Amino acid sequence: MSVLDRFRLDGKVAVVTGASSGLGVAFAKALAEAGADVVLGARREERLPETGKLVEAAGRKYAAKRTDVTSPQECEALIAFAIEKFGKADILVNNAGVGTAIPATRETPEQFRDVLDVNLFGAYWMAQAFAKANKDGGVIVNISSILGIKPQGLPQAAYASSKAGLIGLTRDLAAQWTGRKKIRVNALAPGFFPSEMSDELPKEMVEMLKMFAPAGRLGEPEELAATLIWLVSDASSYVTGITVPVDGGLVMP
Repeated sequence: MSVLDRFRLDGKVAVVTGASSGLGVAFAKALAEAGADVVLGARREERLPETGKLVEAAGRKYAAKRTDVTSPQECEALIAFAIEKFGKADILVNNAGVGTAIPATRETPEQFRDVLDVNLFGAYWMAQAFAKANKDGGVIVNISSILGIKPQGLPQAAYASSKAGLIGLTRDLAAQWTGRKKIRVNALAPGFFPSEMSDELPKEMVEMLKMFAPAGRLGEPEELAATLIWLVSDASSYVTGITVPVDGGLVMP
């Protein structure tokens, strides 16, 4: 196998949550371009066919199912659906997430819990369902954030807590499953990329973030998706339990 062959995903089946918009769409497209068939999950199921068209344009097959990751039962159903449609599930991309920007003295218990319910608990339920159903090993990538590593001047206690929790969850699941179940678990920590969440930020905040980043710009979704392909492919077969920042240098010491 050549070095470039290690990045191929031919014959693999990938499950992507939060696949209805933003980075989830970029991830699904990249996985298909690398050779994987893709199972799409999201609460906004009406948007999934648009993502599916990108998968088909890359020459791969897709299947889509409405999934609310806050429900352990729906997480199990999505993995079962992938196995029903394609016979297996090799890759899980835990991308479903929500964000808020509320000062900590004003954030209600319900608002705080709602963010953790999707971003942290949802990722755990999906990972649990994947590991229970997986018999031949696989790969999980949790989509964390640089806000789980270092504050960026935004009032996002719930979001930052959920993304920091994902980093801890990644390490623990990697320790439990890499040797015993042959499931590698890693995380991506994106910086600021064009997305529905970043679109809600004031323009002056976006310009400030560009100024603070050594790269001097927002990231392109394809740059993050390329790093994802490395983490889910055999190119990173000896890599587990780590979090990779893709942030233009924002969190460098």
